[in-house]
Amino acid sequence: MVKILFICYGNICRSPMAEFIMKDLVESNGLGQDIYVESAATSSEEIGNDIYYKAESQLRKEKIPYSHRMARKITEKDYDEFDYIIGMEDNNVRDILEIVGADSERKVYKLLDFSENPRDISDPWYTRNFQKAFDDIKEGCEALLRSIT
Repeated sequence: MVKILFICYGNICRSPMAEFIMKDLVESNGLGQDIYVESAATSSEEIGNDIYYKAESQLRKEKIPYSHRMARKITEKDYDEFDYIIGMEDNNVRDILEIVGADSERKVYKLLDFSENPRDISDPWYTRNFQKAFDDIKEGCEALLRSIT
């Protein structure tokens, strides 16, 4: 089983959107037994909080199934547990590496590095553009799934 952990700063906007978009892609492609997906944060600011209501609204608008969850912070142990640890932007990748240490097994990536147009996914908490974040995350998840399969 391939295990994917999506990471953003607070685990209330981008990484949960990535989690649920990828889960939807995995299920719709009949890969539910083969790919496990979760998300986490690099900070402790939002620990225990559910997905941000605007991110939830965007998922609902796009008809992506989601469930209520609680934000958590990535741990060193996650490096051993997951095959892919995927940040949304360069800052996430830097913070991931500070938490897990050296990436000796080459598990840490930026989501859109799997796409034809590598770039950061801007934080909709600040930009307020949840549609753009959703579109970028979906592009990255589709590219990641193609890479895995």
